[in-house]
Amino acid sequence: SEGMLVDCVITKVNKGGLEVNVSHLRGFLPASQIDFGFVQNMEQYVGQKMRVKITEANQSKRNLVVSRRAVLEEEKQEKKQQAWGQLAVGQTHSGVVKTIKDYGAFVDIGGVDGLLHVGELSWSRINHPKEVLQEGQRIEVKILSIDQDKQKVSLGMRQLSRNPWDTIAEKYLPGTVLKAKVTKTTDFGAFVELEPNVEGLVHISELEHRRVMRVTDVVQA
Repeated sequence: SEGMLVDCVITKVNKGGLEVNVSHLRGFLPASQIDFGFVQNMEQYVGQKMRVKITEANQSKRNLVVSRRAVLEEEKQEKKQQAWGQLAVGQTHSGVVKTIKDYGAFVDIGGVDGLLHVGELSWSRINHPKEVLQEGQRIEVKILSIDQDKQKVSLGMRQLSRNPWDTIAEKYLPGTVLKAKVTKTTDFGAFVELEPNVEGLVHISELEHRRVMRVTDVVQA
C-alpha cells in the first residue's frame, strides 16, 4: 500500500528510471526519485538492494511506483532533529561550507545549516566571505546563538583565535612611533596594518603638516 517502506532489488534500467522487484512484483523507480540530485549513470544501481517508499500501488492497473528519495528525505529530517537536540551555545563543530553569500556563508554542522556572518569570520576586516572561504571547504566554527523556534543557528570563526585587540592598549601606547603598511585609502584617510588583524586609521588631517587634498597624493595602498 502507499506509504509503506519496503526493500527492493534493482533489475534493470528502464525508460525514465529503474525497474525494481518488490516481493516478486515488478515496480518502477522514476529517475527523479533515485536521489536528491540528477543521476547521470543509472546502470550503477542494477543488482543493488535498497530501501524505498511506495508512492503508488494500483492493483487494477498493475502499477507499482516507489521512491528512494522519499526515504532519504525522511532519514535526513531524523538526523536533523537529532542534531538540533545536541546543539548548545559555545560548542565547537567541524562543518562544511555549503553556500557563500555577500553577507556570509551557510555551513553544514552535521545536518544543521548555520549562518557564519562575514563579520564573524576574522578579527580583521573582510569585504567578502570568498576572500577566506570556498564552497566545500571544511572549517571549524563556534556556535554563538541558537533559535529553536526559527530553526536558526549563528556561527563564528574568529572566536576560535585570540582577539588581538585584547592587548592593543598595552602594546601601542600613545606617542609610539612604528612602521605600518597602508592597506586601504579613502577620501577621509588611510587604513594601515599594525600587525595581522589589527588596523589603524590615519586621518587625512594627520598625513602631513600641510593641507592634503587627496590621500593618494601622500600614500598608496
